[in-house]
Amino acid sequence: MIRSTSFANTGMAILLSIAGIAFIIKFLKRNTELLKWSILANAVILCISIYTGICNPDIFKVFLGGVSSAFVELLNLSHKGTEFLFGSIADDKQSWGYIFAVQVLPNIIFFAALSSILYYLGILQKIVYVFAYLLNKMNISGAESLSTAANIFLGQTEAPLMIRPYLEKMTRSEILCIMVGGMANTAGSVLAAYVGFLGGSDPAQQNYFALHMLSQSIMSAPAAIVCSKLLFPQAHSEEVSKDLTIPKEKLGDNFLDALSLGTTDGLKLAVNVGAMLIVFTAMMYVVNALLGWAGNITNINAQIATATGGRYNELSLQMIFGYVFAPVAWLIGVAKADMVAIGQLLGEKTILNEFVAYISLGKMKADNVITDPKSLLIATYALCGFANFASIGIQIGGISQLAPNQRRNLTELGVKALIGGTIACLMCGCIAGMLM
Repeated sequence: MIRSTSFANTGMAILLSIAGIAFIIKFLKRNTELLKWSILANAVILCISIYTGICNPDIFKVFLGGVSSAFVELLNLSHKGTEFLFGSIADDKQSWGYIFAVQVLPNIIFFAALSSILYYLGILQKIVYVFAYLLNKMNISGAESLSTAANIFLGQTEAPLMIRPYLEKMTRSEILCIMVGGMANTAGSVLAAYVGFLGGSDPAQQNYFALHMLSQSIMSAPAAIVCSKLLFPQAHSEEVSKDLTIPKEKLGDNFLDALSLGTTDGLKLAVNVGAMLIVFTAMMYVVNALLGWAGNITNINAQIATATGGRYNELSLQMIFGYVFAPVAWLIGVAKADMVAIGQLLGEKTILNEFVAYISLGKMKADNVITDPKSLLIATYALCGFANFASIGIQIGGISQLAPNQRRNLTELGVKALIGGTIACLMCGCIAGMLM
């Protein structure tokens, strides 16, 4: 892997990141005197250590490399079930090529079922406990540690199940930490889909992107904690419980019941993802048609084509997202030539969802739109999270079912959670690009 040896570039990235964090603190003005800067320092050091460990030839990389290889192997094995159901349609080497509904959505069902089995057997809880124990050293509560660690593997509404008994008595700072943790990460079941978008059917590419997405999943945990505590520091940290006890809840009455429940949940998730993509994609084309029509009437389209050098031929959401979010892309280290393209992806992810953004990233990768490998890597990290407006509603609905008394806090903290989750993902992308 090529690494940047420019001290000036690395130093500039660090300075810009620190300046950005300082601006956020000043802008939001939320009890900054309560902020424990040790949490920020520990999180940054931990994120850098995780990335450096994964991307260097040491034991940690070998371990994560083995995990990513196993992940890809499971991905390929899950495809056997798809082939059984769909036959030759599941072969992307045929004339019809890569069919999203056949190649991606079944993976979501399989990995949801696998997660359910691991939870039933108690394996997932033990893995979560290890990560929670490490995160607990950042001077946060045990419940925050458990939920944030669970988000490495589970979705934003499933992870809080790990701390269900604690939710009702949580402070606003703790609730925000839970929400940001959900926004900054993705579920293992959909991670398989993202690997498919970028890696296609190439095992080497699948391994590469699986490794980095697993890396992001781990890095985003401390990043989420620091972002939530920047936005809403804990007022009385000495009163926070460090208890790391995981509730002994079983998912299903037996192995087969757990498998069935996981499969059903995965099916619901897959159908939901497919439906959202149909609607969001169609609506994007509708809005683009209206914008293009308006651009024709006002003669803006011709000016856009000239000003962008043919990158965009008319007024569109992609063009608007690209230029609005281009400064953010530049701030996290994206090459100048790729700023608008990555800005477009960041906009799609925030306004629409990460699935739409990853599909666009996959197309850009295939069409060689992104010129710098570092930009592709940064985008891979920065997009890997549930931080979008729809997730605010998902979290309010999901978590409030577990703790109805927290509904007001959830609604009031929704936008802050979105901001925190977005910044956490950007932080991971910045660190990955800085150390590449």
